[in-house]
Amino acid sequence: MTAALGAVRRVAGSTFGSLRVRNYRLYFIGQVVSVSGSWMQRIAQSWLVLHLTGSGVALGVVAALQFLPMLVLGAWGGVLADRMDKRRLLMLTQAIMGFLALVLGAVTLAGAVQLWMVYVLALALGLVTAMDNPARQSFVMEMVGRGQVTNAVSLNSAVFTGARVVGPAIAGLVISLVGTGWCFVINAVSFGAVVFALVAMDPAQLQRPAAGVARRRGMVMEGLRFVWSRPDIRLPLAILAVVGTLALNWTVLLPLLARNTFHGDAGTYGLLFAVLGLGSLAGALFTASRREPSGALLLGALAVFGVLMAAAAVAPTLPLELVVLAPTGMAALVFQTSANSLIQLRSDPSLRGRVMSLYAVLFIGTTPIGAPIVGWVAQQAGPRAGLLLGAATILVTAAVAAWLARSRHVFAPRPRERERSPAQPGSAL
Repeated sequence: MTAALGAVRRVAGSTFGSLRVRNYRLYFIGQVVSVSGSWMQRIAQSWLVLHLTGSGVALGVVAALQFLPMLVLGAWGGVLADRMDKRRLLMLTQAIMGFLALVLGAVTLAGAVQLWMVYVLALALGLVTAMDNPARQSFVMEMVGRGQVTNAVSLNSAVFTGARVVGPAIAGLVISLVGTGWCFVINAVSFGAVVFALVAMDPAQLQRPAAGVARRRGMVMEGLRFVWSRPDIRLPLAILAVVGTLALNWTVLLPLLARNTFHGDAGTYGLLFAVLGLGSLAGALFTASRREPSGALLLGALAVFGVLMAAAAVAPTLPLELVVLAPTGMAALVFQTSANSLIQLRSDPSLRGRVMSLYAVLFIGTTPIGAPIVGWVAQQAGPRAGLLLGAATILVTAAVAAWLARSRHVFAPRPRERERSPAQPGSAL
């Protein structure tokens, strides 16, 4: 019994180790609240657009507008992340995001919402996200240090995917009872949790690069040259670009799958998203227990993701679809978290903001290209065709990437860069 308890404590310690760092613990709690609200907004926004238009193309356009700024401006967001105090930058961006959600909630509750308003607010949110995302991605290393970055990235993903379970389920209930407007208002309030966490942090405990990054010409090109010189960063980014474009358009496909394929309502849509998120949560906890990711794990998870997405495309009934979506979410999350951690660990500290901005540009910013394409395919040939397109994209990408990695020894071990680790007071668990 004692040995079993000791084993449980060791597993818990490895899985939740970064929560011993107070700054990260505050951030983690704030994210739990805020990301749940953000998932409520995603579900409500997609359902609102579907209600206003009934169009898969309109769903794709909203997704495109929301992520287009990341594609165009994300690299400059990385420059800001490297030059500015990330904590203060995040306070500003999170507050603005809350305001935009409140505006959407107000016009929806007033019965005045029109499609063009959703388009404008989605574009505005995308502009803020282009500044927020690189800072948020690279801020993780400053909070926990190199030794805990894989664990912290995985726990961030666990928050994001756990919220994918809670947020859609609550959104489906709220939409059914009082409509979409209150989902946007709840999300606006939830951003306060992150702002409060950032204010409550101890700036002295943040692990910033030893030398500040001075403003100079060519900072974006400097980041691009660094990435191009490193095949072990370049290949994961290329994979993310392809997969992000055609395979990760859940907000376009799942509402159509719920309504058109399984003849359901907002509750069905929320259920599909929640089950996908439950699997993703399991994947996040799996990667959190690992010391560092590997190229083999990245490529293996990608291949499994492709096979399971193909199975989701042909599942004949809603119960079987739910059974397949859970492991699909797990494989997708293991792939995403492994890529994120590999890229952060192999980046130069003074360039990490710009590298992670390219991560966001290629992974998130490609949605404006892929979402309308996937939406058009789903509208013309059905949501199952959209899923099959994603599955084929993943499997071809996995095969090509595996050949490149093996033939060119892309993921060979490299000397570790030195970064001091933060003080770790008594466990938070």
